[in-house]
Amino acid sequence: MEPGIAILLCVVALVLGAGVSGFICFKQGISYRKKTAEAAVGSAEKEAERIVDDAKKNAETLKKDALIEAKDEIHKSRQETEKELKERRIEVSRQERRVQQKEESIDRKLDNLEKKEETLQNKLKNADEKVAEADRIKKSQLDMLEKISQFTVDQAKDYLLSKLDEDLVHEKAVRVTNFENQVKDDCEAKARQYISLAISRCAADQVSESAVSVVALPNDEMKGRIIGREGRNIRTIETLTGVDLIIDDTPEAITISCFDQVRREVARIALEKLIQDGRIHPTRIEEMVEKAKREVELKIKQEGERAILETNVHGVNHELVKLLGRLRYRTSYRQNVLNHSIEVAHLAGMMASELGVDANLARRAGLLHDIGKALSYEIEGSHVQIGVDVCKKYKESPEVIHAIEAHHGDVETRTVVAALVQAADAISAARPGARSENYENYIKRLQKLEEICTSYEGVEKSFAIQAGREVRIMVQPEKINDEKMVLVAREIAKRIETEMDYPGQIKVNLIRESRAIEYAK
Repeated sequence: MEPGIAILLCVVALVLGAGVSGFICFKQGISYRKKTAEAAVGSAEKEAERIVDDAKKNAETLKKDALIEAKDEIHKSRQETEKELKERRIEVSRQERRVQQKEESIDRKLDNLEKKEETLQNKLKNADEKVAEADRIKKSQLDMLEKISQFTVDQAKDYLLSKLDEDLVHEKAVRVTNFENQVKDDCEAKARQYISLAISRCAADQVSESAVSVVALPNDEMKGRIIGREGRNIRTIETLTGVDLIIDDTPEAITISCFDQVRREVARIALEKLIQDGRIHPTRIEEMVEKAKREVELKIKQEGERAILETNVHGVNHELVKLLGRLRYRTSYRQNVLNHSIEVAHLAGMMASELGVDANLARRAGLLHDIGKALSYEIEGSHVQIGVDVCKKYKESPEVIHAIEAHHGDVETRTVVAALVQAADAISAARPGARSENYENYIKRLQKLEEICTSYEGVEKSFAIQAGREVRIMVQPEKINDEKMVLVAREIAKRIETEMDYPGQIKVNLIRESRAIEYAK
C-alpha cells in the first residue's frame, strides 16, 4: 500500500472516530440535561404545592380574623344604636311632657280670656249706658247754655273762631316782629359796615349827560360855509351822521342834537376837522365823516380796554371789550353806563373781599352786568336777556351769566356774587345826582305808589315823600290794630316790589293814632 493512501485512511479513521465520540458525548449531555430538568420540575411542583398549602392556611386565618372583626363592629354599632334610641325616647318623652304642659297652660288662658271677655262685655254695656246718659246731660246743658247765652251752637262756633282768628293775627304779628328784629340786629350792623366801606372806597364822580353837543366856531362866517350853497353841506352832514345840526343866533357855536351819542360824537369830530381844514364841501365831508368814524371806533376799543385795566378783569373776549367801549356812549337816566358798570365792579369786588367771596368773579360780573345795553336798540328784548345771550355766546362762566340775569330781580338770586352785583347796582344808581328821571315818569311813579297804598281796606290817606323813597300811610285805628299794622306794611312792601320799578328802596311807614276831642263851654 502506498504511503499517501495509508495517511489518507488514517485521517479518515481519525475523523470518523472523532465524529462518533462527539455524537456519543452529545447524547450523554442531552440525557444529563433531561434528568436535571426533570429533577428541577419535580422540585418546583413540590414548592408550588407548599406555597398553595401556605396560602390556604393564611386565607383561613384571615377569614377567621375578618369574621371576628365584623362581629365586633356589629356588636359595637348595635350598642351605639340602642344608646341613641334610648336618648331619643327620653327626648320624645320630655317633649311630650312639655306639649302637655303647654296645652294645659293654653286651656287656663282660654278660660281666663273667656272670663275677661265676659267682664269686658259687661263694662262696654255699662259704658254705652253712661255715654247715653252723658249725651242726655250734655244736650240738656247745651240747651241751658243756649238759653243763658242766647247763642246757638253755630253762633258760638263762629264767635270762638273769630276770637281764634284775632289771637292768631296777634301771634303772627308778634312772631313776624320778633323775627324781623332778630334779623335786623344780626344783619344791619354788618350790612352797613360793608356797604359804607365799599361806598367810601369807591367815591366815583357822577356827571349827567345831555342829548346835545356844542361845537365852537372861529367866527360866525363859518356858519354859512357849513350850511353851504342851498344847504347842501348841512344836508350831507345830517345824512351821513344821522344827527340834527341846530344853527341859530348863538354866537360862534353850532349845536348837534341826537340821542345816539356815537353818532353825535362822529358828527362833532367831523365838524371840528372840517373847521380846522377849512375846505367844506360834500366830498370833503364824506372823507372827514369816515375818519371820524374810525377815530370813534378806536376810541371805543380804548375805552373798553381802559375799563378792563381799571377794574383788573382779565381774559375778556375782544368782542366783549368792544361792547364795553360802546357803553361809553350809552346812558341810563342820563348816567353814563360804562362809568356805572366800572363803579358796580369796584363796589361788588370790595364787598366780596369783605365777605370772603371771590372778588375777581364779583368784579367781572359787575363790569358785564349791563353789557346788553350796548345792543339794546339793535336787538329785540330786554338788556338783561341780551346781556345773557351775548355772554353765553362768548363763553362766560355760569356764575357771571346768572349774576347778569338776576341783577334786576328777573330771576331769584342763587349765589352770593349775584346778590352783591344786585346790591352794587342799586347803590350806584341811588347815588345823589347819579340819575335823572323824566318828569312824567316821576309823577306816574308817585301816583302808582299812592294808589297801591290806598287800595287796602282801613287805609285813610297815603303820602309819597322824599322823592318817592318813603311813603307814609295813615290808617283808621278802628279797622287796623297795632298787630295788623305789621302784616299790612309787609303786604304793601311786597306789592310795591312786584308791581313797580324804582331805584334804591322805598320805606313803607304806617301811622295809627286815636284822638278824642271835646270842647269846654
